[in-house]
Amino acid sequence: MTESLVLEARNLRLSFGGVKAADDASLAVKKGEKVAIIGPNGAGKTTFVNLCTGYLVPQSGAVMFEGRDITGVAPRRIARGGIGRSFQLPQLFLDNTVIENMLLALAAREGIWQAWTPLERHPKRDEMFDLLGVIGLAEVAQRPVRELPEGMRKLIDIAMALALKPRLIFMDEPTSGVSSKEKFAIMDTLIKALKYNETTAIFVEHDMDVVSRYADKVAVWSGGRISLEGTPEQVLNDPDVRKNVIGV
Repeated sequence: MTESLVLEARNLRLSFGGVKAADDASLAVKKGEKVAIIGPNGAGKTTFVNLCTGYLVPQSGAVMFEGRDITGVAPRRIARGGIGRSFQLPQLFLDNTVIENMLLALAAREGIWQAWTPLERHPKRDEMFDLLGVIGLAEVAQRPVRELPEGMRKLIDIAMALALKPRLIFMDEPTSGVSSKEKFAIMDTLIKALKYNETTAIFVEHDMDVVSRYADKVAVWSGGRISLEGTPEQVLNDPDVRKNVIGV
């Protein structure tokens, strides 16, 4: 494995009955890259993310992270080992404040908090405030999540994934449910946070404006595998991609 590779998925296969969710799927991601995964619904994009983050175990193939085989490792161990994940629907405690959400996520993943220990005494509380500052959420740190708009909730979910300073983060549609006016501002903030944490990113995305503007590389998923891979310009101008994915 090349030293600069952060992730290498090798020939992953997984079937559910007669449906091939992953069919010889392979992808290599270099340190510092921002890789967009695109494709129609049912193409295997989320299955691939689940295989790489431990939520599914492949029937064959391997997932290598920084040269180590993490195939089938439990999601919590993968998170502690340096891979973060955010979801299409933010996984948040709505009645808690933003900073409490950050600390609950961090404490659960690190296993350094007990039920009788107040979150106010969490040893990394100041560090979490600093991260919220980078993401532009410092002013709402003490507000309940329930009071905040969808765009901010997206950023909170991603901030929680970044709390353990992962070297790699998977994001499932980071701009879904967000207005067209907000999406670029959210992505600009997100890219700033990724640079701050020196985090490589793989994100599933259906918005081609976001893909063309923020991805270094694009992987097109079809039938459980990558059908095309290249720069945004190369991929988004491909006739098959324009017809079958973009709908032009």
